Order: sequence, then structure tokens, then C-alpha cells
Amino acid sequence: MGPGLIQLDQGSGGRAMHELIDSLFISAFENPLISERNDAAVFENPGGRLAMTTDSYVIDPIIFPGGDIGSLAVHGTVNDLAMRGAKPLYLTAGFILEEGLFLSDLERVVASMAGAAREAGVQVVAGDTKVVPRGKADKLFINTAGIGIVPEGRHIAGANARPGDLVLINGTIGDHGMAVLCKREGLEFENEIQSDSAALNGLIELMLEAYPGIHVLRDPTRGGVATTLNEIAEQSGVGIRLFEEKLPVRADVSGACELLGLDPLYVANEGKVLVIVPAAGADAVVSAMKSHPLAKSCSIMGEVVSDDPGRVFLRTRIGGSRIVDMLRGEQLPRIC
Repeated sequence: MGPGLIQLDQGSGGRAMHELIDSLFISAFENPLISERNDAAVFENPGGRLAMTTDSYVIDPIIFPGGDIGSLAVHGTVNDLAMRGAKPLYLTAGFILEEGLFLSDLERVVASMAGAAREAGVQVVAGDTKVVPRGKADKLFINTAGIGIVPEGRHIAGANARPGDLVLINGTIGDHGMAVLCKREGLEFENEIQSDSAALNGLIELMLEAYPGIHVLRDPTRGGVATTLNEIAEQSGVGIRLFEEKLPVRADVSGACELLGLDPLYVANEGKVLVIVPAAGADAVVSAMKSHPLAKSCSIMGEVVSDDPGRVFLRTRIGGSRIVDMLRGEQLPRIC
């Protein structure tokens, strides 16, 4: 193996590992807390309730149209905090590297991750690096943890949906999953499908400033919109009705899904937020969303009802109705 590949001794805890950490990770995520090089970061709590989350990222391929595993890890962790109304502050990152990984790929991923953190206004303040023998991982896995502050008065949760609420989304669905799948399978279309991966905390702050009474925020990642809405329906004990003609799907994503026999409702997203809000606040939220670049094509695509609690239904264009069940099995492996 040449010098441009990850070596086992770079995960041994010795000099090679410290050189990798100092030259790549500390340099990329430079801030006073991580520069202390302690086993844990200690910081002042600015007041308020804390929100904390953790996630692991094992996407294949690790670099895809519109992003990579590094930016995805930041976006996904930031978004999980923002879905509870928290203002994300700090992240940790654990890297599991496969022996033989191209160092250039790792450098690109780390630079992308650092850039995503800066754009989201968060800091990566601690981390861990392990190298496993060739064949014991698949190039690169990342585990993250995130912490944020929940301002007073915010109580956003999946159990808060109420009959009469409306269901909003900030843009088209299925973009991320199809971008990754097309890249993996070598499928080419006239226009390359791009992942929607993005940090949503700025958009969510705008929405909450416009209407603090939002009931539910959720990002429809694995399992897509259908599975996420089923989770909300179960948590809240309500029914949810979607309108087929209101579902926002790009033509190229729809075509790719049709070609592969997939339903866009079950395809993963990484830059979308489902918003469940009282009807009285919907106009204010939509107006705020349209002022943000990540929500120019937002739409109202459904409503919360008292009928059939715990179930999601789709009203078709011809006036029929079908059950939209939770995803069973694995529709798309390794996409987030």
C-alpha cells in the first residue's frame, strides 16, 4: 500500500494516529475546545433545556452528487436537534476507517464536514478515530453526537399533532435517496439527480419566529415521508390524509422511481422537514418558508384527521383512497 492510503497504525493510538488527527481532524475542525485535545469538551451552558442526539452514517457511495458522508453527518445531526426546536451548538465525530481507504477521499470528506459545520453554525469539539483491517468495514463510517439548547416555551414533539392541523413540507421528496442510488448503480439521466442534503436549523428558526405554535417537526430520512408520517400518526393517536396532487416530486426523481419500481413516498430525504401546524398558523409558516432558499417550493400536502388514528391515507387524484403503510423491509440499503 502506498503513502496515500490509510494504514492500520494510524488507528493504533501511537505517533501515526496522532499525526493524522493533528494534521487532518484538528486542523479541519479548529476551535478552542477541540484544540485542547482532551478526552471530553467542557463548555458553559448558556441556559435553557438541553437537547442531545446521536447518529451513525454508513452510506455507499461515500461521495455522491450533492454531498458526501461528511456533510451528510453534520446535516443529519444538526437536523435531528432542530426537529425538537433546539438551536444546535456542538457536535462530536467518531471515524471508523478501513485500511486501504484513499487518504484523499478522507481529506475531502473531512473538509466537507468542516464546511458544513461552519455553514450550520456549529462546532465539532471532540472525536475519535479507529482504523480496522481491510474488509472489516466499508471505506468509512462516521458516528456523531450533537447537543443544543431548547429555548423556553418550545415543546415540539411527534405526539403533538392534532385533528385540523395541516401537513407542510419544504420541497420535493426522494431527491437524496435517488441521487445515491443512481450514483451507486451507474444510472444516468439527462440531468443528474442531486441530493437535497442540507442543515435545516436556519429555516426552522425562521418558521418558529413566524409562528411559535408549530406542533411537530420531523425530517423524513430513512423510510421516507410515508414512514415518518406513520410514526407521527402513531405517536399522536391521529389519522393523516395526504393529497396525491399536492405531493411534490421532481419529474426526474419520479421517472427514476418508476424505472426502478420504487415509490417516492418511501425514498430517503436529507434536507426536508415535515411541518405539522394548526391551520390558523399555516399561512405565516408558509410565508416564512418561502423566504428561505431551502423552502422556495414548500407546499401543503395533507391534513391531520380524527378518523383512523395511527394510520396514513392518500387521497388519489380520482377521489379514491389508499392506505400508506410504514415501510417494511429495506427499500434502499445504505443511503443515510
